[in-house]
Amino acid sequence: MDSQIEEIKNKLNVLDIVGSYVKLSKTGVNYRGLCPFHSEKGPSFFVSPSRQMWKCFGCGKGGDIFEFIKEIEGVEFGDALRLLAAKAGVELKRENPQVVSERKRLYEICDLACAFFEKQLGNSAYGKEAKEYLLKRGITEESIKKWRLGYSPDTWQGLSDFLVGRGYTRDEIVKAGLAVQSEKGNNPYDRFRGRIIFPLMDLNSQVIGFTARVFKDADKKETAKYINTPQTILYDKSNVLYGLNYAKVAIRKNNQCVLTEGQTDTIMCHQAGFDNTVAVSGTALTPRHLTTLKRYTDNLLLSFDMDVAGDTATKRGINLAESQGFNIKVVDTYSGAKDPAEIILENPENWKMSVVSARTIMDFYFDSAFSKFDKNDPKGKKEIGRIILPAIKRIQNKIEQSHWVSKLAEKLGVSNEAVLDELRTTKIDNINQALTEVNAVAKSPIPLGRKKLLEDKIIALVLKNPESLNLIEETHHCLFCEKTKNLIQEIKASAMKRGNDSVAIFADISITEHKNVLDDLSLKAEADYEEDGADEIKLCISGLKDIELRNKLSQLTGEVKNENDEGKRNELIKEFTKNAKELHQKK
Repeated sequence: MDSQIEEIKNKLNVLDIVGSYVKLSKTGVNYRGLCPFHSEKGPSFFVSPSRQMWKCFGCGKGGDIFEFIKEIEGVEFGDALRLLAAKAGVELKRENPQVVSERKRLYEICDLACAFFEKQLGNSAYGKEAKEYLLKRGITEESIKKWRLGYSPDTWQGLSDFLVGRGYTRDEIVKAGLAVQSEKGNNPYDRFRGRIIFPLMDLNSQVIGFTARVFKDADKKETAKYINTPQTILYDKSNVLYGLNYAKVAIRKNNQCVLTEGQTDTIMCHQAGFDNTVAVSGTALTPRHLTTLKRYTDNLLLSFDMDVAGDTATKRGINLAESQGFNIKVVDTYSGAKDPAEIILENPENWKMSVVSARTIMDFYFDSAFSKFDKNDPKGKKEIGRIILPAIKRIQNKIEQSHWVSKLAEKLGVSNEAVLDELRTTKIDNINQALTEVNAVAKSPIPLGRKKLLEDKIIALVLKNPESLNLIEETHHCLFCEKTKNLIQEIKASAMKRGNDSVAIFADISITEHKNVLDDLSLKAEADYEEDGADEIKLCISGLKDIELRNKLSQLTGEVKNENDEGKRNELIKEFTKNAKELHQKK
């Protein structure tokens, strides 16, 4: 397996892999961009082609192409291995069935179930009816194949029996979300029966779950229109966006994502040329959806029902997206159609017009509020303000905020001062809990201690210019932690053999347990430090001495307070005065 990993690394370039997800710009011998794993304004994310590694000096994440795919796709190593092997054209050796992970078994079950549903759509009598229904809705044969649409037969254990016949257990079928355990203790029965099947896929186009839509007796109240795969090891509705596997490249290219409510809407949009469309199936926008979309764009076009007057889940999702810096527009329906699929079926050009004429979220709030309430009635004015003022208050830019204050005052026929007075007491919708979730997902960077920063900088500068080792005297070693001491000793030992050849020195010591640390620090030296290092090392050593003195003074203060012997206390005070004087002179 190790040989195959190395073969994949040799065939793939970290710049190509990372660059397909993150916009990078050249800086010296390396490349720089905004980190996809935490929110930042200044780029602290670096890629080193020479070392075939990446590193963010903001959140601290880094590694090789396998670590990047694991982080960006949210998969385990085995999944990252298979994805990169496919890109590299490397055929992985067969795994021992006895040691295949549960996760992989569930992937296999989902894919096999998908193939079963696909075959039923074309071969069974009811499946053909389902296919006719899809074709009437405007979905083409090509789209049916591309999106792997299918039909679940209206039998209690048809799929389960098929999968058991292929070597999978009924317990595994339940874990994949395809069957439901019987309360009577009998064999589990199929979850999806007599429905059109929409497979749900991850970013690598692996099937992880299903949405099943009724197409016969859809008007019966007791019949749920949609049934979804429940939470499983593979599928989490709060994390999955339907169609993102096909849309991610177009979203990045267009720097814009169209969000719809249903699978049919997304498929029809792709047919109409809007490949940057995804759907939030069965849930409102969640923090994890937004974290994923942030990797590709800051611009969202929303095309689903929104009730701005109520405290709806949709509204909370929009507020959260705004707080995360997304630019939001709302796509209007055209010619009275209910959703994008109907608009496109009527005339694809109408959908194009709707997208082009999308309103800003603030215009949408204004239009919605003023259409719901009478602006000439005092109570109506109050309700309009209740809807619009929180949205205005969320705007960070004061000039833009002032514009909307003036517009609201003008449309309500009141003074700017009246609106501003209300704005001051307006509370923004409570999204603190959601923001906490976002921060947990993004894993915002934790500032490092000053001592560690100074030590890391010294190591980085020494690796860049080994001749600066002579600036670090034996007396300075007491300032360093044990790890830094050991690194300096290793660098010195290698420099004596290699004659200050930084590349050779790095090669010598990078095979030790310090490899990852040295990789990171060397990249940081190349990225951040243009100077040869001499003056910077002196400043760092001075800073470490300052920290050492302050720590010593703090220690002596405590000892003086706790010392009862007058003679010993005087000695401690004398030592304190000496160290305080040295610290003062340094200043």
